[in-house]
Amino acid sequence: MSGSSKRPSFDGMTSGLRGLSRRNMLKFLAGGAAVSALGAGSAFAQGVDPIQQMLQSSFQEASDGFDAGTGGVASVRTSEPILSPSTSMAVEGAIARYNEIVAAGGWPQVPGDQKLSLGMRDPAVVILRQRLTVSGDLAPGIPSSETFDSYVDAALRRFQARHGLPADGVLGFATVGMMNVPADVRLAQLQTNLVRLKAMSGPLGDRYVMVNVPAASIEVVEGLRVISRHTAVVGKIDRETPILNSKIYRISFNPYWTVPASIIRKDLIPLMQKQPDYLTKKHIRIYDNAGIEVPPTAIDWNTDQATKGYLFRQDPGDFNSLGTVRISFHNDEDVYMHDTPLKDIFGNVERFDSSGCVRVQNVRQVIAWLLRDNPEFPRSRIDEIFKTGERVDVNLKPEIPVYLEYITAWATPDGAVYFRNDIYNRDGVGQIALQ
Repeated sequence: MSGSSKRPSFDGMTSGLRGLSRRNMLKFLAGGAAVSALGAGSAFAQGVDPIQQMLQSSFQEASDGFDAGTGGVASVRTSEPILSPSTSMAVEGAIARYNEIVAAGGWPQVPGDQKLSLGMRDPAVVILRQRLTVSGDLAPGIPSSETFDSYVDAALRRFQARHGLPADGVLGFATVGMMNVPADVRLAQLQTNLVRLKAMSGPLGDRYVMVNVPAASIEVVEGLRVISRHTAVVGKIDRETPILNSKIYRISFNPYWTVPASIIRKDLIPLMQKQPDYLTKKHIRIYDNAGIEVPPTAIDWNTDQATKGYLFRQDPGDFNSLGTVRISFHNDEDVYMHDTPLKDIFGNVERFDSSGCVRVQNVRQVIAWLLRDNPEFPRSRIDEIFKTGERVDVNLKPEIPVYLEYITAWATPDGAVYFRNDIYNRDGVGQIALQ
């Protein structure tokens, strides 16, 4: 399900946004590949869901707006799966509220010429307060002021958490970009995603894994509640992670990595032209059709010879591109989920960096849950395999459903509304919004 239904075009972006290319605008909205506010010990780097972290905080002063519901920010039920049967109804409620916002003229454009944070004074804070009040992040009736006080700080952090940004309370480039997406574009996103959510309203299984590609995140679900959430890295803009429904059938510990033809063509050949010892350093071996190992010097790297009849395979180890485990599911796209030796990448805000496969943070927790009904693989056995580097393939009993979905806007029954960037331009409004 690609969810590619078209929506009417919308205006309202500022002239400054119109001048950016689509790729640069995506980086603008996501805040780039690394945000200094994250730090090595940040919530992202530690695998903590920023939404869960921020919306469970006691920001009671920001709880009266429509996004917060009547129970306050601290009552947001983060165990609610995105594909929950109640999500569609929540989105319908959000659509009604956003229709009201659009009919009333939307929200003001927030100036982005300087960073603002707690304790600062600036005329732009008045506009920021108005923007946060319209979206329900700041309670109405709070006296207006040019001072960036604790009310504004709490409301801004809540806004950031709902939009997948580091909830640092700093009004910076990325946050301003998210705030200045027009209300009618957000409304159209909700309408488009309602169709996607209703298409997934049937039985999904008591246990399943859901990858939300534009959010670069994973939900492990059991009994209609989220057991754990995991940061993910998904496909680049030009190497998209496919949208599909399947079943996980195998866990491979300390796997070999067979390099796909697309990566040989796009990556390995150019690298070998510049660094002739690259394959040797990365422990990647070449085999011909007869299974005989071929030295890299036997290949003419100035041609496409490497793509014709050769197998490129990386040895298991700490250096392996798949890390210590691969999670395989049935599909014709040759994609899977896996660990990675590059753990720092999970700390990035913009996590669209793979060739289509899905990298999983804290993958050991996921596979322990997947192998729960395989009695010969308790957690102690799994930990032992990670420690020894043993090559083991385990077939799941039973196979577990997995859903790779494209959800850029959703809501929860308490009224909280969430948005993510239309990274693959599938919403039908993304192209307009990013001009």
